[in-house]
Amino acid sequence: MPQDRPPYPPFTRETALQKVQAAEDAWNTRDPQRVALAYTPDSTWRNRDTFVSGREEIVAFLTHKWERELDYALRKSLWAFDENRIAVRFQYEWHDAEGQWWRSYGNELWEFDERGLMRRREASINDITITEADRRIHGPRSVHEHGTDIPLQ
Repeated sequence: MPQDRPPYPPFTRETALQKVQAAEDAWNTRDPQRVALAYTPDSTWRNRDTFVSGREEIVAFLTHKWERELDYALRKSLWAFDENRIAVRFQYEWHDAEGQWWRSYGNELWEFDERGLMRRREASINDITITEADRRIHGPRSVHEHGTDIPLQ
């Protein structure tokens, strides 16, 4: 049986912000097994043009993602929330095997079960090339920056 993942719906602004920060922190570990535990065993995803179903597929998807997206560093910010749903905007930076840096911008729609596990995730993402000098994200957010917004350019 999966572990509960507080905070639980229905979300308040404070608990939605906590959920967003917890997701950012987990994804920045680049540990597919750890990240997958935040999702229901039958969670469904749409990530760009890829459809994923269940924790095994989530782990496989994230393993491949982080083999390709090197030195990945992510920032998420709360866009909206209601009952058991949260919308976020995000950006992350990474480089490919050839050393080209990228910034990926996106929006996600999340739906949670009563135990605080995400049962649905839909992500729309666009990528732009950047130079290493243009990077804005250098590793996980420090604790004193938790809950702060990120400029989207």
